Amino acid sequence: MKLLMIVLPGMIAVLFSLNLAVAAPSNTQDSSRHLYDRVMEEFKHRDYEAALAGFRFFLELHGQSSLAANAQYWVGECQYRLGRYKEALKSFSRVMSYYPLSPKLAASTLKIGQTYTRIKDHEKARMMYEQVIDEYPDSAEAELARKALDAAPMRDEEEPTPQLTGNSPPD
Repeated sequence: MKLLMIVLPGMIAVLFSLNLAVAAPSNTQDSSRHLYDRVMEEFKHRDYEAALAGFRFFLELHGQSSLAANAQYWVGECQYRLGRYKEALKSFSRVMSYYPLSPKLAASTLKIGQTYTRIKDHEKARMMYEQVIDEYPDSAEAELARKALDAAPMRDEEEPTPQLTGNSPPD
């Protein structure tokens, strides 16, 4: 509830600043981009709770927009950074299920592998890393997947996992 009290006024301010009362189709795209960019600023400032709420709000308002897959990816990224790994798995999986043509597929697949590594399910992590390499062999994500496989523990010991940070554009 406290989070809602913090985030809700900001989201209301965004809506009023966008004049969303009755938006024409071209204005809707502009307003969705404006809202998306505002929420990305929260993420860039590492306010993951606010960004998570903002991306969810974005998906409620603009779930059919061209930015919806990206917003879904960033929902997962916020959850991941907040340590909510099971929720993050679901969010990254939604990108793969609901947005099969998204440019965020490689990143989502990699993040699923990284999330499995975090929760110490090394077999599933390995499978996801191999999927990234097989399906996106020349991508930055494939390079990170190769590094993760190279660093994968032979036992259940904790090893660092290369993170996806800034290698793909934020939108």
